[in-house]
Order: sequence, then C-alpha cells, then structure tokens
Amino acid sequence: MKTADFVLCIHGGAGTISRDTDPARVALYRAGLSAALQAGLDILRSGGTALDAVEAAVVCMEDNPCFNAGRGAVYNAAGQHELDSCIMDGYHLACGALAGVSTIRNPIKAARRLMETSPHILLAGHGADTWAEQAGLELVNNGYFDDEFRHQQWLKAKESGLVQRDHDDAKGTVGAVALDAAGNLAAATSTGGMTNKQYGRVGDTPLVGCGTYANNAGCAVSCTGTGEQFIRHVAAHAIHSAVVYGQQSLEKACQTMVQHTLQPGDGGLIAVDRQGNWQLAYNSAGMFRGVADSSGLFRVAIWED
Repeated sequence: MKTADFVLCIHGGAGTISRDTDPARVALYRAGLSAALQAGLDILRSGGTALDAVEAAVVCMEDNPCFNAGRGAVYNAAGQHELDSCIMDGYHLACGALAGVSTIRNPIKAARRLMETSPHILLAGHGADTWAEQAGLELVNNGYFDDEFRHQQWLKAKESGLVQRDHDDAKGTVGAVALDAAGNLAAATSTGGMTNKQYGRVGDTPLVGCGTYANNAGCAVSCTGTGEQFIRHVAAHAIHSAVVYGQQSLEKACQTMVQHTLQPGDGGLIAVDRQGNWQLAYNSAGMFRGVADSSGLFRVAIWED
C-alpha cells in the first residue's frame, strides 16, 4: 500500500559538525538543507516529476558553499576542484553521469543534459567539460568553487599527507531521491570527493549502481561517504536487488547495507521505494539530511536529535 503520494529525501553528506559549533554556523547548514528540501518539494506539490525534484534539490546544494558539491567543493592534491555527478530516472532507467569535471557550474544539470541528449552515460575530465561547453551549459573558472574553509582544510591535509573522507569533514556529498505522484522514482548525487584526493580519482557518485541508482521496480538510492566502499559493494543497486529479488523491506535492505555490509564510519545513504517508504540510514557520527512528503512532513537534521 502506498504510504504517501510523493516523497523527497535529501542528504548533504555523512559526518557532522561538532555540537559546540557556533549556532550561527549550524543555522546556515540547517537553512541550506531546508532550502534544498523546499526546492524539490515545491515541484512535487505542483505535480512535477521526481526527476525535476531531485535535480532542483541538488542544484540548490551545489550553489551553497556549505556543501561539498559545486561551489564549496573540496580541493584535490593538486589544489584544484574535480567534481562528479549522476542522475537517474527510475521509469526509463535513463541516466547521465560526469566524473572529474572542473569548469561546469552545476554538474547535476550537465548530467541530466547528457542523459537526455547523448547516447553516452558517463563522460569524464576535459572531454566532459568540452562537451558541456558545446551543449551550452554554464561554465565557470575552477576558482569559482573556492571556499576558504575548504582551502584551510586542504592545507592541513596536505601538510599531514592524508586524504580526508566525506565523513571526516563538516560538509559532504549531496544527494536527493524522490517518488512523485505518478509513481515514478529518481535519484541524483553530486560531490567534490575527498579532500587532498589524488588528481583523477573518481568515487562512487558517478558510477551508476554504486553511489546512485533509481528503478521504478524497486527504489531510488543516493549514497555518501567513503566512495571506495560503496563501489566495492555496488551499494545502491544491492539495495534495489534486496528489495526486488530478496523481497526485503526498504528499511531492512538499507540497514543491512549500512550496519552490516559497510564498515563503521563509512557513511550513509537515503532511499525511497515505490510505496513511499523512505530511509535515512548512516553509520557515521551523523548525516546532514532531510525528508518531506505529501502528508505535510518536513524535517531536516544533522545529529541524532
């Protein structure tokens, strides 16, 4: 039985800021999550598609330097920004993804354009940036993504020689999943990856079935955390398979993945199924997250409140 006409879940990364953080800064994070949730919810309320809703929510977070996606993305080992994104339509199983792009203002918009206009699913690096320019998408200098908080974070990581994962940071990968009133599912994910990552490193976000997946037969999933782990377990599709072929509830499938398959601290994920059930699951200290549905539910959180 369908539990809601439409549902939207978002995440702004696994891992949290300290509870001692300046309340004004905490308010910025909550406001950013609320704005993204509202952007997608407005579309669903007006009868729009799940695909439009997840794109709108992610664009909102890409434009907000509070999150590690788009503006405010982390620095790689070369002191530059390399961005990954993916979007998937659960009705057609259409998908588009970009890896290692450096001049596209909103990588999630580019992923959708690729999905809708190209025979290809995944483009990477300079070729992807060049395609985006030819496609008429908005381009920026790599410095557009700069953020002083992220820069200081990178300098510390570089000095120590460490690569920092999303959940080690106060900001992280963003994503959204949705069910619309027509019963269609969609998922979208966007990230700057890991602080001080090797130039050219690609995580789970743009790999369909690993960090992002949507299929009307089962569920839509967006992951955040240590990308290598989500790749190893093909996490997003594994949850879908558990629901469809294993006849598991969405809750059991997500909790099994997060609490038993992944290692403690690896991160988290958001998911929604075709009945309107949803999950915000994580094994890190917390996860920037939110959920809204047709019943009037509207909630964002950072910690276990």
